[in-house]
Amino acid sequence: MKKKTSKLSWFGTGAFAIIGIVYIMPILIVLINSFKNKVFINKEPFKLPTKQTWVGIDNFLSAIDKYELLSAVGWTVFITVCSVLVILVCTSMCAWYITRVNSKFTKLLYLLCVFSMVVPFQMVMFTLSLVADRTGLRTPWGIIIIYLGFGAGLAVFMFCGFVKSIPLEIEEAAMIDGCTPLRTFFSVVLPIMKPTYISVGILETMWIWNDFLLPYLVLDLNKYKTISIAIQYMKGSYGRVDMGAVMAALILAVIPVVIFYLACQKHIIKGVAAGAVKG
Repeated sequence: MKKKTSKLSWFGTGAFAIIGIVYIMPILIVLINSFKNKVFINKEPFKLPTKQTWVGIDNFLSAIDKYELLSAVGWTVFITVCSVLVILVCTSMCAWYITRVNSKFTKLLYLLCVFSMVVPFQMVMFTLSLVADRTGLRTPWGIIIIYLGFGAGLAVFMFCGFVKSIPLEIEEAAMIDGCTPLRTFFSVVLPIMKPTYISVGILETMWIWNDFLLPYLVLDLNKYKTISIAIQYMKGSYGRVDMGAVMAALILAVIPVVIFYLACQKHIIKGVAAGAVKG
């Protein structure tokens, strides 16, 4: 029995190792080619750089100088950070209100938030683009409001599940001590919700950072570009593409979110379990 269990364990480990390599290989290929001359990227995409093909950081400098990638990274960071902060604060307060105030309105509000998760983006994207154009939301500040609307469903669902697990007596004790509802939330409830805050923050950050379609439809591309849009605009006339600069830009786009995910990954399962199981 032990030998059979051991064989299954080794088989599972080997299978997951192969799957891991399959997922990592595209990133490694992009990383390798980001240091190669663009001529050899198409000819020898899977070979390691040699003295003949090595160009150092020239591709990165070309992506930054020629295609204004730093500006795109700056706008992406601004939109991502501000959108995630707004989503976390607004949806956590909304979830607390929905959970603690048991009324028909809060039940309807919760159902609307959950329903928003199953509505395909393609159903509303053209209308959204038209509304954003007419209401002046084609700016980085306007798209933050739009991200709040699209990101609220999952966040409210997870926060509601966690708030249900918080003993009501803790909040009642704070109010007896003279805390207002807002102070009770920010001083008592919010610190307890930290695991779910981290999980929701990670999920929303990865979504907003990598998003292409929503900024492409909403933003005024003559003034503002996110990093995903800037990479798309690297295609020159007649479909000509500087593959070296594109590979370097992809690495610059991937590295920050990968580092962020690796630094916070231990909190994901904890937060998801706290928000889904306890609720």
